[in-house]
Amino acid sequence: MTGLVKFAGANLPAVQSLSTALRAIQADVGPSGSAILKMDKGGHWVFGADQTEVEEGSKWAINPFGFVHGYIAWGEGDVLAEKLVAITQPLPEVDAAPPGARKGWELQVGLQAKCVSGEDEGLEVKYATTSVGGKRAVQELALKIAEQVERDPSKPVPVVTLSKSHYQHKQYGRIYTPEFTVVEWVSMTGEDAADADAEPEVEAAEDAEQPRRRRRVAA
Repeated sequence: MTGLVKFAGANLPAVQSLSTALRAIQADVGPSGSAILKMDKGGHWVFGADQTEVEEGSKWAINPFGFVHGYIAWGEGDVLAEKLVAITQPLPEVDAAPPGARKGWELQVGLQAKCVSGEDEGLEVKYATTSVGGKRAVQELALKIAEQVERDPSKPVPVVTLSKSHYQHKQYGRIYTPEFTVVEWVSMTGEDAADADAEPEVEAAEDAEQPRRRRRVAA
């Protein structure tokens, strides 16, 4: 794997300080310029305004300093207000929810990631969620990082694949939930990332079938 690069930010806190802060997310849920990553109702991981589907099998490095928590107020399909802070800070205080907020203030957690393999290599994304399944997935990943930091603070960055599971809801039918599957741990600079599983480039024959453009998921 060759795509991991340094995370932006020169004044990051000590890696050892992550453990306590990341474990705090368990109680809560029982950067600018990045694309928005989400899982749609059909169980597809998509990103960006045109909802491009994530390439199958691609790997994503999770920024261990990029976890956030806070609150969001949704109107009819639009965000009326949002207050997010780093997981190292207490949950922000909020006043009354804005008029028109369908569910008032909802607890939200999120993270930052960067694609490190495939055609989206180098893409930075933000993922934030209010769903029970989404918050649980972020919580579980945060706890894995906390355990890793306690075990080996030199490699606090999980490289994951984006997957899903599902359950059957009596009213809404099949409900998909996100999963972050850790495939390796690397340093903040990515210098430990393994290249052994990288496949050599092979020149395609002229009559070989060209790869299909990834499906654009309807909004």
